[in-house]
Amino acid sequence: MPKEHCLVKISGDMLTNPVFDWIMDLDREYAVTICVGGGTQINEAFRQAGLPIREFGPLGRPTVTEEERQLARRVLEQNQAIVQKRLVALGVDANVVIPAFEIGRVFCHLNGDQYLLAAYHGFYILYAVTALERLENKSEQFALYPKIHVVGF
Repeated sequence: MPKEHCLVKISGDMLTNPVFDWIMDLDREYAVTICVGGGTQINEAFRQAGLPIREFGPLGRPTVTEEERQLARRVLEQNQAIVQKRLVALGVDANVVIPAFEIGRVFCHLNGDQYLLAAYHGFYILYAVTALERLENKSEQFALYPKIHVVGF
């Protein structure tokens, strides 16, 4: 019998976190897809490039120029590669995606939490992995969505 599909959203800050042991356990039960963010790393890349760091809105980071969009995409894809490599080393067969999509030829970033909501009806179970200090706020944010479970590390 095929496994149910599970979506896990982790921030770029979790790349060295013990969250990977937890994902190994999930992989035994579900067909896992991981959405990896990178807000902290994108901020640093923008600082180094002399680009403005705008206030996050409910949909995520506004990127105004093509340079900003491409730099943010590069950082997210680097995080994606890091996570994929680590999962392969652990023997975890998971898909790794970034919180973005293309409409026509336009690349669109999306806040990872919004990405979870956009995927809500397609997945059996969804997880928002966050730092312990954000656990309460994140739990309140997703309180109306019973398939989304908030996990703190």
